[in-house]
Amino acid sequence: MAEALVVIDLQNDFCPGGALAVAGGDEIVPLVNDMIRRTDHVVLTQDWHPAGHSSFASSHPGSQAYSTIEMPYGPQTLWPDHCIQGSLGSDFHSGLAWTKAELVIRKGFRPAIDSYSAFFENDHATPTGLAGYLRERGIDTLTLVGLATDFCVAFSALDAVKLGFRTTVRLDACRGIDLNGSLETMLAKMRDAGVTLEDHTSG
Repeated sequence: MAEALVVIDLQNDFCPGGALAVAGGDEIVPLVNDMIRRTDHVVLTQDWHPAGHSSFASSHPGSQAYSTIEMPYGPQTLWPDHCIQGSLGSDFHSGLAWTKAELVIRKGFRPAIDSYSAFFENDHATPTGLAGYLRERGIDTLTLVGLATDFCVAFSALDAVKLGFRTTVRLDACRGIDLNGSLETMLAKMRDAGVTLEDHTSG
């Protein structure tokens, strides 16, 4: 069976200077590029929101960014407007060697529901089609990198394990947001679920 590298949301809006910048988000680009070069199968995810998306704080008058509201599918963190379809912020980081990607999975394009995971919308029921694609290609082992460790990377990794993929997260090729302790919480959840967490940082 084959292995794929899944690069999560390495987009301008999640890098320093972007609308929802993850500290040090751009630092991982050279390492991710190196991993892309050494991997036969590469899949990218791209956050791809229509303007006025329901996960934007600006869509809920009086709400603050990073607060939580209750949506039909459960609690939802409200974010600054980010990764709006076709905007510069939604583009992959200009340094990312993305041309080798066999597939780009766009997520978060349904106006009424957010999507952290590469596999499901936040209702945990609406599939993106990625699992079927990987199975049909005979891929059973995944390594996840990208942004942000404690949201889209972690949700993708948890779903991957649930779907039966052998899953590793390379922490040195990820960066986290850490909202109210979310980083430690999600690292523990991944560990408990059977995700292999690796960090190749030297020293």
